[in-house]
Amino acid sequence: MRAVRLAAIDVGSNSVHIVVADVSTDGRVEVVDRVKEMVRLGRRTFTTGRLPPAAMDLAVGAVKTFARLAHARRVVRMRAVATSAVREARNGLAFVRRLRRETGLPVKVITGAEEARLIFRAAQHALGLRGGPHLLLDVGGGSVELVLVQQGRPLWLRSLPLGAARLAERFLTSDPPTKRQIQRLEKHLARELGSLLTSARHAGVARVIGTSGTVNTLVAMAAAARGQDPPRLHGARATAREVRRMRRRLLALSAGRRAELPGMDAKRVDLMPAAAVLADFVLARTGAAELMACAWALREGVLLELAGVRRDPVAGAERDRRRAVEALATRFAGANPHGRHVARLALALFDGTAAALGLPATARELLNHAALLHDIGHAIDHNRHHHHSCYLIRNMELVAFDPLEIEIMAQVARGHRKQVPKLADPELQALPGAARRVVRGLAALLRTADALDRTHFGAVRRLRIALSAAQGGPAFQWQHSVSVNWSLGAWGAGVVNHPKSGYIDQDPSNKVVPYSTWDVLGTWQPIKMVSLTVGVRNVFDTLPPFSNQGSTFQVGYDPRFADPTGRTYYARGTFSF
Repeated sequence: MRAVRLAAIDVGSNSVHIVVADVSTDGRVEVVDRVKEMVRLGRRTFTTGRLPPAAMDLAVGAVKTFARLAHARRVVRMRAVATSAVREARNGLAFVRRLRRETGLPVKVITGAEEARLIFRAAQHALGLRGGPHLLLDVGGGSVELVLVQQGRPLWLRSLPLGAARLAERFLTSDPPTKRQIQRLEKHLARELGSLLTSARHAGVARVIGTSGTVNTLVAMAAAARGQDPPRLHGARATAREVRRMRRRLLALSAGRRAELPGMDAKRVDLMPAAAVLADFVLARTGAAELMACAWALREGVLLELAGVRRDPVAGAERDRRRAVEALATRFAGANPHGRHVARLALALFDGTAAALGLPATARELLNHAALLHDIGHAIDHNRHHHHSCYLIRNMELVAFDPLEIEIMAQVARGHRKQVPKLADPELQALPGAARRVVRGLAALLRTADALDRTHFGAVRRLRIALSAAQGGPAFQWQHSVSVNWSLGAWGAGVVNHPKSGYIDQDPSNKVVPYSTWDVLGTWQPIKMVSLTVGVRNVFDTLPPFSNQGSTFQVGYDPRFADPTGRTYYARGTFSF
């Protein structure tokens, strides 16, 4: 479906945002531009009841600039919304009329419930929100939106007058705040949020997802405190313990010293103490173990609404994931026949070996996507294309995926050639234990599937897998049918040919198996059937020992290629057709 260029403007209590994107009705979103201006419409508004004149001037100027940007970007349709500060101010309606008069844009003042719904819609589109329960937390200047989500569907949505600017102006009036002020704020949060968060705790919330700039700044500061500088905040995490430590630090420092903290957004210095108290309170009361940043929020929800995107929360998320992967593959690999063929082979290997390898059923989809994307790095450079594929998967906004799923796919794609994923790798170590095993298992299957189509001609058409007992542990056996119209071998390259002796040796520096370029008596011959048995025990490490039960292909130990661990990388093919 053809995409339409749209723009959404969010006139918030802290800042005014615009996002410009190409959006199709089937949910594909390609962001063209994002701009933010901090105008602080909510400064003193929640205590005086009026929008300050200076902030209104800044907001009008920002909307004018954004309208010109939309025109320059050739936006077809645009929608602007205003939230808590404008919604509550006595002069809010007059401000909206001024915006229409001076910018030509109609600005819709939305309710808190509508704000929560649009935030949920954006987060669900960006992350999928499968499983759960998940608790969405959006901390604006004037209000807080909370959404409890299970299997992509909202169980409840709430909007409460607990924004960071409001709380800071009402409770944390000293710099740094006094102990008594902090206690008063905590009591207020307990009155307003206690029962709601208790219900979330009883539902079993394991993770809070922050969708606002203030919460995401807190996540960025936690990452900086442990020496990390994530390339993008979307999907970054902070543990509940890290948030508690950051809260203590922020409350102990004056504004001037807070501004010097790594990861701090200088324009939010005065808001962060209140935001840290609120985030820590939510994590503690729900019992959630971590806070995760989500870059999609209200304005992205407005875009989806403007585009008329309609979908079932579960089936729609799966469809969005598939379309996002296909769009990325098409962008960098065109029709991608090799990637599609490798994906089919990899799924056949998974279906026959997942139980033996201890891989969960949910890993099948990730293997399929990683296989489709494993070679997109060729668009940047051939020699290190597996690293470039990994980078593109990580950084190209694959919607409807959990960030952990994106990281698994990225590392699996990187592991399809050259160095196999090792437990000592820092990036692998950063993953949870179960995810590390998934990465190593899927990478092993992808390496094998890629090797089976090393020629990129689709010679291997089908795989039939059967588990069998083997000395030293379980093993799997597959039979693959080869196109009889193709006169080259079924395997790959990186091979030393010995046509005179009638066998081939695999280059020991290349640990992908099985593959070879077959040479029978100096002439190319079609291969009709090969049977292999591959040991499962070592499949996560390097080349496992395997052999066929007949005489067509053998891999075994050979002292010429033994490494210090005793493993070997020697393959021999004998030919009897």
